[in-house]
Amino acid sequence: MTHRQLFFFLLGIDAFILFSQTSQVSISSTEASLLYGDFSFLQLLIKISLYIFGENDFALRFPIVVLHIMSVVLMYLVSQRYIAQERNRLWLLLMFILLPGVVSSAIVISSASIIIFGLLLYIYLHERASQYILNILLLIYAFIDVGFVYLFLGLALYYLFLKNKKLFAYNIILYFISSFLYGFDASGSPSGHFLDIIGVYSAIFTPIIFIYLFYTLYRRYLTNKIDVVWYISSTALIFSLLLSFRQSIPIEKFAAYLIVALPLAAQTFISSYRVRLKSHRYRYKIGFIISLIFLLLNTLTVFFNKDLYLIIDDPKKHFAYEMHIAKELANQLHEQNIYCIDTHSAMQKRLQFYNITYCPENRLEELPFNYKDDTNVTISYKNKVLFKANVTKVNKK
Repeated sequence: MTHRQLFFFLLGIDAFILFSQTSQVSISSTEASLLYGDFSFLQLLIKISLYIFGENDFALRFPIVVLHIMSVVLMYLVSQRYIAQERNRLWLLLMFILLPGVVSSAIVISSASIIIFGLLLYIYLHERASQYILNILLLIYAFIDVGFVYLFLGLALYYLFLKNKKLFAYNIILYFISSFLYGFDASGSPSGHFLDIIGVYSAIFTPIIFIYLFYTLYRRYLTNKIDVVWYISSTALIFSLLLSFRQSIPIEKFAAYLIVALPLAAQTFISSYRVRLKSHRYRYKIGFIISLIFLLLNTLTVFFNKDLYLIIDDPKKHFAYEMHIAKELANQLHEQNIYCIDTHSAMQKRLQFYNITYCPENRLEELPFNYKDDTNVTISYKNKVLFKANVTKVNKK
């Protein structure tokens, strides 16, 4: 099989698995708030998809899966600038696809998918398109999502280093425009989230890869091997660590900036590997194999997460519990010819997507898992009870 065929094989398998996962999860309360809340660019994409394909889970997640697939292609194209051998680029692509943060951004609806795609698109066009096109693209980013403010800051520092006053000023202006439009908040009082964010970064990348990404950025600074990608990634990483001393931060917006530094890390790893004698390369091989094993285990955990219910005493402690139950609950209510209920707001929004509207006549009350009496609704997975509730007719006479 040629490298080109392997590339399309990886891309096809990735797309197939992600699209198949759309039927395994329900809309979460955060996703429902995004869909039915204030206008956003991501909301627009989802509503267009729902209009075309109908209101179903496939249409709900179709835009972010497509954004992910395009991001995979862009990562491959960007890596050509840093990695000479086709084989090594494919290994990088596999690790990118398996990163927990990338997998979650391709399944869970959030701005992370837009930011990853936007950053990779800008990096790819940076040396191929005219500055006029790049400026127009950045202006569009300023109106799409506040998560791009760190791109503007990174580019401002990059052009400050190049002593390009016009582009420095342009990116600073875009930073303030985006901050003003979306109410970017950097306030707060010291609350000790630094260790939390280190832990989350380690979970998103796996500990070994996060440490190596950090090492790569630091080493390139010492050796002065810095380019626009370095400025973009380093600026976001430093700001995330600084802000974590004062407040809890939306880590998905920052992690995207570190993800695009993967080609830098791969280039550093390959260079370090090649300068070693064969007898001294085993540490690099072991590190790479362990990282790949961690990535595979994390990915399998995400895709087969429902089986974790069988070993967890309290189903609500499952990391993906908020993305389950709603669809199954709606199906059971439909089977009982119940099409409207009154319940707590989070579940109410979720059920709205599955054609269960609000009405005061039917009151849904969640029950403890160990409730022994008969219930209207019981949702289980392989005989493990995940949700119990009663639907009561409310007599207002």
